Order: sequence, then C-alpha cells, then structure tokens
Amino acid sequence: MMSKTILICDDEMPIRRTAEFKLSRGGYTVISAGDGEEAWEKIQETIPDLLITDCQMPRLDGLGLIRRIRQDERTESLPVFMLTGKGFELLQENIDEQLNIQKIITKPFSPAGLKNIVDEMFETSCC
Repeated sequence: MMSKTILICDDEMPIRRTAEFKLSRGGYTVISAGDGEEAWEKIQETIPDLLITDCQMPRLDGLGLIRRIRQDERTESLPVFMLTGKGFELLQENIDEQLNIQKIITKPFSPAGLKNIVDEMFETSCC
C-alpha cells in the first residue's frame, strides 16, 4: 500500500509541527504550508489525499482555500478537515452543504486523536 499524502495548512508553526510529527510517525507523507496561498501552490504541484487546514490565516484563510479547491475539477473531491480555534463558530450544516468539509476539529486538539480520525477516514474510504 502506498503512503497517503496529507497537507497540513496552519499559520501556527507549533501546530503544524505537532500534527506533522504525529502523522509522519503514523506512516503518512506530510507536506505543510503556513497559509492558504502556500497550500494552494503546493496542491498545484502534488494533490494530496487529505487537506487539514486552519480556518483563520493570513493571505488566504481556510474557507477561501476550500472554496478554491471545490471550484477546480482536479481537486473538487479532495477530502478536507478543518481546524478551528476554540470558540470560533462555524455553521456545520452550511459548511457541509457548500464546502463538503468531512470533519471539523477544534483547537487545542490531541495529536493522537487527530491521527485516529485520519486513520479512520482512510480505512472507511476504500482507497
């Protein structure tokens, strides 16, 4: 089985590093980006198997990045998890309908819990 590639997009370096460490130790190939624009550039080079993105970031925020992904036929079906700061409210039903976000994870999050959610998603998605 080939290693799945995960793109982690967050403007907070410690969060990126923590998630990157846990997921790469779990056998995943991990790419990271500091904001939505950098993530979009990396997606143009290599389309990952999963995007985990923060919501609030400079240059291009998470929702803007996801909208861009959904408008491109090459990436429209890319699975996306969104990380949000505690207290940042997202209307789950609006996001599900408009942006097809698979999972919303609130910060602070457990690195082990994040890895378990990712494992579960790949196990149930057959590919």
